[in-house]
Amino acid sequence: MNGGDEVMTAPAGPPQPLEWKFSQVFGERTAGEEVQEVDIISAIEFDKTGDHLATGDRGGRVVLFERTDTKDHGVPRRDLERMDYPISRHPEFRYKTEFQSHEPEFDYLKSLEIEEKINKIRWCQTANGALFLLSTNDKTIKFWKVQEKKVKKISDMNLDPPKAVGNGSMASSSNSNSPIPCLANGGSPDRSYNYLENDFSFPPGGLPSLRLPVVTSQETNLVARCRRVYTHAHDYHINSISNNSDGETFISADDLRINLWNLEISNQSFNIVDVKPANMEDLTEVITSAEFHPTHCNMLAYSSSKGSIRLIDLRQSALCDSHAKIFEEPEAPGSRSFFTEIIASISDIKFARDGRYILSRDYMTLKLWDINMNSGPVATFQVHEYLRPKLCDLYENDSIFDKFECCLSGDGLRVATGSYSNLFRVFGCAPGSTEATTLEASKNPMRRQVQTPSRPSRSLSSITRVVRRGAETSGVDANGNPFDFTTKLLHLAWHPTENSIACAAANSLYMYYA
Repeated sequence: MNGGDEVMTAPAGPPQPLEWKFSQVFGERTAGEEVQEVDIISAIEFDKTGDHLATGDRGGRVVLFERTDTKDHGVPRRDLERMDYPISRHPEFRYKTEFQSHEPEFDYLKSLEIEEKINKIRWCQTANGALFLLSTNDKTIKFWKVQEKKVKKISDMNLDPPKAVGNGSMASSSNSNSPIPCLANGGSPDRSYNYLENDFSFPPGGLPSLRLPVVTSQETNLVARCRRVYTHAHDYHINSISNNSDGETFISADDLRINLWNLEISNQSFNIVDVKPANMEDLTEVITSAEFHPTHCNMLAYSSSKGSIRLIDLRQSALCDSHAKIFEEPEAPGSRSFFTEIIASISDIKFARDGRYILSRDYMTLKLWDINMNSGPVATFQVHEYLRPKLCDLYENDSIFDKFECCLSGDGLRVATGSYSNLFRVFGCAPGSTEATTLEASKNPMRRQVQTPSRPSRSLSSITRVVRRGAETSGVDANGNPFDFTTKLLHLAWHPTENSIACAAANSLYMYYA
């Protein structure tokens, strides 16, 4: 101590739990309204800036939303945040445009129908004010460009001035509904003036109905154009696409293979992972999800149906069947059952924004992994522990095979995933955090809030921190209603820079902020 001048500051505690509020809903259902299968949302994705949001549905459509509150007091929002300027408004989005990305197809060689459902959407780098994105169904990936185009409207010719209307269409007079007849070159078929003959002369007073074409208005329309189609590269259903940080390449993954593409080349891809055995009877696991590292263009991770995550380095070999690292949790002795492998299957993985951590979702839990430590997850969050006694019933109605997605906040302090009854869970993953919030996808997200006391952290070693929370949730909500396994919240996304979540409940897109 220098004369007692120094002040010892206590270490900052974990962040306070967030209070979530309803922001917006698109496609809200009225009571008793039947949801069409084609309208059910099947993919959600924010772009890197958070200013655009894309959703895909089972009807093959992609809908784009844009943020409307990015400017305040004439200063960009990000500059205000840097200046610690108080911003009271929460993120707000509006409908931008939509387009038909995929159509139903038929594979004549295999006699299989290929449905139009959008499996994944990924945003690419913007250029010249245009938006670029990748979308895929089970077999075909498409590269889309969405750009504003100026559409010029030209007025017609041979219109009397009082009959010319603003958009250039022909206005009918009160006396006659028949338009004035015109020739292709703008002349009139009326031969009384003989001006189409060689001895053409202007009639006295000129031609009262002759009018040259002029631009009457310029409108700006959003036009979506398919730039490239990447096809015939997967024998099995595509479950993932992920674009690389180099801005030039992306990967696509199906059950047995991962292919590397260049965005500019649609007729050729490189197979970088192939887990297909020589004899299909020897097949023990399949690929369930794959994603590029957010900053290292040579690294990617993929998960398997056995609950393992493999990290591979493209610099090691052209065919990356041998992984650089594998992350898996050893099975507890005596815990094996018929359902062990089914519930261990990882349905989704996501890299944290800095690339240090990987979040994985299996049927029962969320797990957070440190890529520098493959001895086990640094945190485990119980999502569906209350369903363990019901696994037989869930197997009978196929719910046990539901594929829930997961997401991380931009600051890496929280994780989220969906559940049944249109509920989703938010957990704090900062050291010492006990945050475990259950929210409902409705206009009152806290309506079915279930208070789940958290178990204390149990340290397995000096460097491993395992947090198990949410296991005490019973099979009923706070109002005593049993959970509804037919309404499931599979898809959600966290805004890249703010505490804002977009989630899909059937055909409705709900947005929340904290």
